[in-house]
This record gives sequence, structure tokens and C-alpha cells, in this order.
Amino acid sequence: MKQQVAKSINSHINEFSIPLIICLFGIIIGASYYVNLWRMGPDGLSIVSHSTPYWDFNNLWTGGRLALEGHVDWLFDTEKYRAEMRNLLGPNLPPQEWSYPPNMLLIAAPLAMFPPIIAYIIWTLGSLLLLYIAIKPFKLPPLLQLVILFSPAVFINTLLGQNGTFISALLIMGLYHAPKKPVLAGICIGLMTVKPQFGVLLPFLLIASRNWTAFISASVTALGMVILTSLFFGFDVWSNFLGYTQPMMRGIMEAPYPQDYHTNAVPVFIFVRAIGAGLFGAYAFQAVVSVLAIIIGVKLWHRSTNIDHIQRVAVTCVLVMLATPYAYTYDMVALGAAIVIVYATSERLVWFPVFAPIWLFPLFNHVIISQHPKLSFGAICILATFILLSLTLRFQKLKPIR
Repeated sequence: MKQQVAKSINSHINEFSIPLIICLFGIIIGASYYVNLWRMGPDGLSIVSHSTPYWDFNNLWTGGRLALEGHVDWLFDTEKYRAEMRNLLGPNLPPQEWSYPPNMLLIAAPLAMFPPIIAYIIWTLGSLLLLYIAIKPFKLPPLLQLVILFSPAVFINTLLGQNGTFISALLIMGLYHAPKKPVLAGICIGLMTVKPQFGVLLPFLLIASRNWTAFISASVTALGMVILTSLFFGFDVWSNFLGYTQPMMRGIMEAPYPQDYHTNAVPVFIFVRAIGAGLFGAYAFQAVVSVLAIIIGVKLWHRSTNIDHIQRVAVTCVLVMLATPYAYTYDMVALGAAIVIVYATSERLVWFPVFAPIWLFPLFNHVIISQHPKLSFGAICILATFILLSLTLRFQKLKPIR
């Protein structure tokens, strides 16, 4: 028995040697970033981020803390919000803003019951566990599961204390379970409304597949979150969000290129801004790409389309990234998973030379953009991934996952 297990492990190592090498390279780079991030300066802040080592998680925790203390209205007052964040987490913190829809408080408030570092660990490990649960039904070999869980996008997400892993896990679960477990799928899609820009494509897919159960489940879940948020945190929280947070976030998205945060931005909208287009041109180009993504997605999910569901899910994860005007490298977790899934279910001749740079892209994008702002090619990577995955599925024989 032991010999059979050892033989199986050796067989997988030999078969997946190329992605393992890529994965190990990414882990080494990602781990070095992480170690440096936790090097503290005399002010008690990270010498890399000049903030706490859990960085963007400051927002999630502070928002939850204010909600627990009955000061939800401070989320919509920049000066009070920043002052309280510095009071709670350190006087030298750089300015940050609450940028989430109010239903994110349903997640933030329970986390804020714990000290910040404990909450960050719970959030990070919990998101990874959810991602593992999301990819488990694909029955990927354990080594390829690890490649997904330790992908560069996951590392960047962990470095920033962001929610890309969490949202990607919900996206993958929602898409995968839609045909056979539509209620569960709808709940996952409804929960994604805490980051609504990634839901642009999803209603069209459910309608195209005539999956009314999943559509209703998603709608009820989203509406339920709105009602719960209003009951727990006040009915004016949504009007404050629409009157303050939404215009603020639109201003951040529309700010002249380049801004510091553009070093991690990947949508078509930002790519077009980087090459010199104005706001109208950027919106127009993004609209065209989003509409094309919707059309392709509808075709992909229509009942008449003959495609393996696992591979449909993988390609859709990439389409979701193309359709949104607001995304960053830490949101590319599902895209990385899609590459691995297609790699595992098709002939793998094109994987190494083509997908390796895209796989590693989240680790190096910020370095390149900070030195050469005009080279904002995140959207090109996403578009290339979609085209290459589509070609791989079209021209290569389907292989069962082993």
C-alpha cells in the first residue's frame, strides 16, 4: 500500500513538474514580500507599506469596530473615520477611507470582536479555507490544489489583507454548483454583493441557462443582506452609502492616471487610461468589452452550448474579470484557479511558455508600473488568458481530471 501511495505521489510530481516549479518560484517571491512587509520601523509601522502589516484590512476591522460601537455614521465622515482608525490602530497610519457597501459590515462587525491581528489571521485563513472548499469538487490532484491555494494572486491578497480570495471562492462555488445545487449557488452569488462590481456578468448567465432557482436564491440573499444590514446598523446606512461612499469610489476610479493605487489595477478601463485616453474613451472601451463578455458568457451558459461544465466555469471566471471596470491584482485569484483547472482537464502543451508569465503577473505588476506607468497591461493579461483558455479547449482533446 505504501509503495502504491509513493508511486502515485511520484507520478503526480513528474506529471506536474512544470507548474510546481512555477508555483515554487511564486511562493519564494511572495514569501520574501511577506517577510519584508512584517519588518517594522521605529514608528511601529511596516517599512514597506508604512501602515500596519495587515494594510487594507485596517478598513474592514475599523469599519466593523465603529459599527459595534454604534458609530456607523462615522464611516461616511472621512475626518472622523481616519481619526478613529488612528486612535484604534496607531497615530501614524496613512489616510484611508471606508470603501465597501454597508452589507460588508455583516462580515466586518464579527471580525472586529477580536483584536486586529487575530481578526486578520481569522480572515486570511478563513478565506483560504473557503477557497479550498470551492475548488475541492473539481477533484484536482492535491498538488494542483496547492498551486491554486499558494498562487501569486493569493499571496498579494494576503499581503494586503484584502478580500479577493473570499470573493473568488464565492464566485467559483456559485458557478460550479449552479446546475445541480442552484439554491447554494444563488446564496454564494448573493453574498458577492459585498463587492458588487464582480456581479456584472452573473445575472445574464443565470437567465441564459434558465436557472430561475439560482436567480431567485441570489436575489433573496442579496435582499436579505440589505434588510439585515438596515436592521442592525440603521436604515439610513444605505442612503449614506449612495450619497457619500459611492461617489467617493467613483472619484477614485476616475482619478487622473497614474495614482499610487494604479500599480495594482488591472481592468480594461485603467489600461485605456494608461495609454492616454480620457474618461469618455475609457468608459466607452470598457463598455464594449463588458458587453462582449456578457454576449460570450450568455453563449457559454446557454443550454444549447456543448461544453464541459468544469471548463465553462473556468472560462467564466476570466470573463468576470474582463467585465468589471474596477479590479486589482488581488482579485485575480479565480483567474489563477481557472488556468489550473483548464491545465488539468486538457492537453497541456501550451501551459508553460504561455501561462507562466500570466500566473506570476500579480507579483511583478506593481514593480513594473511604478517604474513605467504606461505599461499597465493587466487587462492584456486577462484578455490573453481568456483567448488562450478558449483556444486550448477548442483545439485540444478533453482529459479527465485524475
